[in-house]
Amino acid sequence: MPPALHPIDAAVFGSLLRSSISRWRQQGKKGIWLKLPIEMVNLVEAAVKEGFLYHHAEPNYLMLIYWIPGGAHTLPANASHRVGIGAFIMNEKRELLVVQEKYGSLRGKGVWKLPTGTVEEGEDICAAAEREVKEETGIDAEFVEVLTFRQTHKSFFEKSDLFFVCMLRPLSFAIQKQDSEIEAAQWMPFEEYAAQPYVQKHELMKFINNLCSAKIDREYSGFSAVPATSTSSSDKRSYLYMNRSSWGLSRE
Repeated sequence: MPPALHPIDAAVFGSLLRSSISRWRQQGKKGIWLKLPIEMVNLVEAAVKEGFLYHHAEPNYLMLIYWIPGGAHTLPANASHRVGIGAFIMNEKRELLVVQEKYGSLRGKGVWKLPTGTVEEGEDICAAAEREVKEETGIDAEFVEVLTFRQTHKSFFEKSDLFFVCMLRPLSFAIQKQDSEIEAAQWMPFEEYAAQPYVQKHELMKFINNLCSAKIDREYSGFSAVPATSTSSSDKRSYLYMNRSSWGLSRE
C-alpha cells in the first residue's frame, strides 16, 4: 500500500478496509498483504481490529496479512533463519587467528574463539567472512571455502540459526582489534587453541576442531564458492558452494 499524500483518519481507513475485504471476497481473493509505512502507524490498530495479523516489520514499515477464507492460511511465513559465520584463518606458523569478546555468553571467561558474525541482508557468505575478520581483527583475508555448517533451532528470538565455518587465507598479519566489541585478539598455536577446556567440553566445538585439524593435514576438502548466474534473472549473480575436488575443478 503506497504512502498517502495526506494523513488518513483511522476510522475512515477501517471503513475502507471493510469495504475492500468484502469486494476481495466476492472476487475470490484469498491472501491480503497490507504494507503500512512507518508514517501510517496510526492505522495499525484499525487494521488489527479488522482481523489483520502481524507478519514482519522492517525499520520503515510494518507488513500485515489477512486470510479471507478463514482458518489456517497458506501465506509464506516470515524469515525463519538467521545466518552466521565463523572464520578459520591460519598463518604459516600453524597459528590460528582468535579473539576474546567483550560481550556475549563468553565475556570474561578467558575463552579464545574464532572470529564470528552475522551475514547481512544481501551479503554473500564468503563476503561476510572476509568482512567480519577485517572488522574484528584488522586482518585482510581471502575466502577459501566453507568447511562445514550447522543448523540449530529456537535460537535468536526463537528463530532457527545457520552457522557456516569458513576457511580464509590471511593477506596481512598485523592485528588491529575492534575496540568496541573485541577484548583481545592474537595468533595462537592451533594445538593450544584446541586444548582449551571450553573446546574439549562441548561436542560441537570438538567436531569443528577435528574437522579443521583434518583440513590442516590436507585430509579434508570443503565447499568453494563458484559464481553462477541465477535462474530467475540473467544479470543476477549468486554463488554455488561445492566440493571442487569431487568434480575435478581447479581454483581460479
